[in-house]
Amino acid sequence: MPQTVWIARHGNRLDFVNPDWFNTAARPYDPPLSEDGIVQAQELGDRLRGAGIRHIFASPFLRTVQTAHEVAKILDRPLWLEAGLSEWLNPAWMPTYPETEAREILAAQYTTIDLSYSAAIQPHYPESEADVAARTAKTVQHLVGHYREDLLLVGHGASVLGTAHGLVAGKPEIQASFCCLVQIVATTTSWQLLLNGDTSHLSQTEQRVRFN
Repeated sequence: MPQTVWIARHGNRLDFVNPDWFNTAARPYDPPLSEDGIVQAQELGDRLRGAGIRHIFASPFLRTVQTAHEVAKILDRPLWLEAGLSEWLNPAWMPTYPETEAREILAAQYTTIDLSYSAAIQPHYPESEADVAARTAKTVQHLVGHYREDLLLVGHGASVLGTAHGLVAGKPEIQASFCCLVQIVATTTSWQLLLNGDTSHLSQTEQRVRFN
């Protein structure tokens, strides 16, 4: 069977729902999901039942971990944290490398996380748009080179674009709203884009797509 790579963005962010959260947060550049974001993550997991996904990778940021954890529970698969899928480390968005929770603390709370996996790619602050595109493309190319089964990658807006472009030729315009799905399937000679930002599984979708 040809390999399928599913790519999803995290659910809605608490700081998008409550902007004041940022002012008092211990890690202001690592917001959790909002309540509706958790629902979106659960709906994403329901959508992927029976899809044959064997490996789930997620950015180590809290909103992606929470999204992937909901999916991993439903699919009964372990969750591996891959730093190569991290948020765009854009100096216009954040003044320094953003602080995230330690892997061990995340694993204690989100028990689908398997700490035996070590990230293959590490981002470096600051990143240009070209940098994040190259980093995320390198990440997906590494993963499909090492894991031949069907994969799910849970990332951010920029990493959804970058991983899709890392496989599909021609850099098609990718829709990357909250908990969207991109489906890419291997052919004998290339990768084919079958779903582009599908949100038909969601009860609530964004009216305006934001990356930051």
